[in-house]
Amino acid sequence: MPRNVEIKARIERVEALAARAAALADSGPTEIVQDDTFFTCAAGRLKLRQFADGTGELIFYQRADRHGPKASFYLISRTDNAESLRDVLSHAYGQAGRVLKHRTLYLAGRTRIHLDRVTGLGDFMELEVVLEDGESPETGVRTAHEVMAQLGVTPAQLVEGAYVDLLARPATQHAP
Repeated sequence: MPRNVEIKARIERVEALAARAAALADSGPTEIVQDDTFFTCAAGRLKLRQFADGTGELIFYQRADRHGPKASFYLISRTDNAESLRDVLSHAYGQAGRVLKHRTLYLAGRTRIHLDRVTGLGDFMELEVVLEDGESPETGVRTAHEVMAQLGVTPAQLVEGAYVDLLARPATQHAP
């Protein structure tokens, strides 16, 4: 079962963190445009991520919506026709929200550093520390805190919930 530890923080500007992320990274930056559609799902979150070339990934995941690092279980299925799959899932389950973002991805060991510019929300940093089979989430939490500190991101910047949740809040609550 694929698992990771995730952390999300609001940042002033993607460009302000890019040099620090690049200094930590083994590879990147990789620029990715993502169109995420969330569907009604009682067992967790179900989203279809469409890429600029029309391909996509159907992603099911479960994680707590709270501040700070959190363990996440996920499954991914790739598709060559994301638009058609979005149509089928929308009819079957109903859409729960949509998130448009430009992601700059860096890989630092087993940590994925995402610098995200989210339409309607602003700029964020997301870390995903990939866990080995049987590895405790606490180890990933320590790694997430270390990388967060190296990037100069403080605990006060951490946010709770997914981008789709933040977008669902009244517009007055989108900004810090």
